[in-house]
Amino acid sequence: MAWKLDSSKPIYIQLIEVLETRIVSGEYQPGQKVPSVRELAGEAGVNPNTMQKALVELENKGMIVTNRTSGRYVTENREILDSVKESNVDEFVKEFIKGMIALGFTKSEIKDIVSNHLEK
Repeated sequence: MAWKLDSSKPIYIQLIEVLETRIVSGEYQPGQKVPSVRELAGEAGVNPNTMQKALVELENKGMIVTNRTSGRYVTENREILDSVKESNVDEFVKEFIKGMIALGFTKSEIKDIVSNHLEK
């Protein structure tokens, strides 16, 4: 997943979102070592302090754990990972529905549109 950062919200929040997606999608597997702050900051094109802030937040959520001598790792706690994944799904769906309603679609039309796109 590319780092598509913009000015719509704080950068560290966007970093958290990208890293969460990488974790719950399996790009970073449970138990896998997370790249270093400097590696991730360089890849994203952000200040290492900003990336550090995002990683600390992911630690606070329990998504990553720190081993003081060997770095950060993705948690192996499936309950935490599943909970974050479900929360992200809820947000995506709510935003999608809100956008479709703003465009003037009815609930029935939204269902039909989704159904048609799933069949493609």
